[in-house]
Amino acid sequence: MISKKKTMKMLDVIAAMYPDAECELLHDNPFELTIAVLMSAQCTDAAVNRVTRSLFQKYRTPEDYLAVPVEELMDDIRSIGLYRNKAKNIQALCKILIEQHGGDIPREHSELVKLPGVGRKTANVVVSVAFGVPALAVDTHVERVSKRLGICKWKDSVTQVEETLCSKVPRERWNKTHHQLIFFGRYHCLARNPKCHECPLLADCREGRKRKKVITDAE
Repeated sequence: MISKKKTMKMLDVIAAMYPDAECELLHDNPFELTIAVLMSAQCTDAAVNRVTRSLFQKYRTPEDYLAVPVEELMDDIRSIGLYRNKAKNIQALCKILIEQHGGDIPREHSELVKLPGVGRKTANVVVSVAFGVPALAVDTHVERVSKRLGICKWKDSVTQVEETLCSKVPRERWNKTHHQLIFFGRYHCLARNPKCHECPLLADCREGRKRKKVITDAE
């Protein structure tokens, strides 16, 4: 596992590559963001955005989601993976928002994780993007990049990855670093075909060097 100093050096390079990285899920308020992030589990942001363009026109408040049978909501999000469970969670979440939070998304992380379908990652995204609270959510991209670069250990759990990143990255950079790592993983350090041959971090990346050696040997 690399040092804090080397971690920040790598993150500075990634920040220079993606200085304008931000949340790509379409939303106009914390409620829409929460619904979008909930639906993004095991699904791409692009796929979620295709659904929410029309979904957020039909459903604008928690009451709107509860005004239809769950089967209708399932049909509205059918193209999203795990749509049956997600539709049930959305309605259960909306019921709790109305009964316990005046119809609003709570700002507290501890309250967010109590909502159906909202795990630690979703709560981190919501407090970070919607409310500007420092948080470093770990999705599949952040986890993959952190492990490939040696910032974290291969065997680390998602929670351990988050803890390691938060211990190495200054708190004021958590929000931006989260998005920049996602962009780096989504557009450069891809899961199957990472662009190692043109990566500015290749010299320091253990995964990249290993992949480059395999390709060279094969040639």
